[in-house]
Amino acid sequence: MALPISPLATPLPALPPIAGVRLAAAEAGIRYKGRTDAVLAELAPGTTVAGVFTSSKCPGAPVDWCRAALPAGRARAVVVNAGNANVFTGRAGAQAARATAVAAAGLVGCPPRQVFLASTGVIGEVLPHERLTAALPALHAGLSETGWEAAARGIMTTDTFPKAATRVARIGDAEVRITGIAKGSGMIAPDMATMLCFVFTDAKIPAPALQKLLARGTEASFNRTTVDSDTSTSDTVLLFATGQARHARVAPEGGRGLADFGRQLNDLLLDLALQVIRDGEGAQKLVRIDVAGAVSAKSAKRIAMSIANSPLVKTAIAGEDANWGRIVMAVGKAGEPADRDRIGVAIGGTWMARDGGVVPGYDEAPVVAHMKGREVEIAVDLGLGRGQATVWTCDLTHGYIDINGSYRS
Repeated sequence: MALPISPLATPLPALPPIAGVRLAAAEAGIRYKGRTDAVLAELAPGTTVAGVFTSSKCPGAPVDWCRAALPAGRARAVVVNAGNANVFTGRAGAQAARATAVAAAGLVGCPPRQVFLASTGVIGEVLPHERLTAALPALHAGLSETGWEAAARGIMTTDTFPKAATRVARIGDAEVRITGIAKGSGMIAPDMATMLCFVFTDAKIPAPALQKLLARGTEASFNRTTVDSDTSTSDTVLLFATGQARHARVAPEGGRGLADFGRQLNDLLLDLALQVIRDGEGAQKLVRIDVAGAVSAKSAKRIAMSIANSPLVKTAIAGEDANWGRIVMAVGKAGEPADRDRIGVAIGGTWMARDGGVVPGYDEAPVVAHMKGREVEIAVDLGLGRGQATVWTCDLTHGYIDINGSYRS
């Protein structure tokens, strides 16, 4: 059953071709009927790769495969399937991953370890990889430089809209393009937010420099978002550089010449991360939480995530209830330094509490009006130091229960 499109959805941007990248999507019949569920991307010879993966101690077979392949720093293809996560499937899962990589490598003409894999969907069911490998020849024949939207749709599970973003950056005097697609809607929490994300650029960047850039960008984006506090077994972010653009040489360690590229990459990753939160299962509101005055940035982030993950805070937002006591509760339970008599809380720019008490003459009306909107902003000042952090979440509605209560049916 198709889910209604999230009211927070953003339109798919125009996605120009990137030299060295061709994509295609097809219906492999892995779980879904009447929709695409398999994606293949072919990359130019010499493409470098970086990756960041789930912190779960129970990762899926595709994550294990990618981690083993990543140190070589080279990629020629990506195969993604939706509907089955290939997790908790033991030896069968590892065999499915290898068989898929071998089949794709034969079509592309590369070693299997230059094929990167990702799977998303139901956990604990053996992946019928023969359906996926059977679909690969047609996928390969249908590869196109303009296959971006098809690929973005082909990796969706409970997503209600495809997610993509593109940016232009400068390396020296040359322009390079960065484009990414992502999927994610539920089981969203660091590290990372539960999702798959594939980013491509025509820049020529060595794998070590690429890895530094991706790790930094992921920490400032996907690792600052949460829908439901549950970390997935399959989280994967892969960044590929095809090397087709002509620009100044980049050293293996990176350097100042990548400053603009890093800024644009960070912006793109945050864009994609927020699209995932906008598509949070059952979400009706996007929520930004700013914490300042903490003893450190790390402490501020932990407190912000405590607020963002609180079911009581999230249901209050869903009910448009200006209950700032729940925010104070979430601060207190975070296990980080806090002084009850110094805390300030604001919603929508209106300070409701200062120095541990209600602001004299506080008028709740503008806060209630703000909470009726689609985007809600919460600010907390701990009054202890200079540490600050921003995280994003969504409200918690009956829709989340409806979707997850019938996920396998």
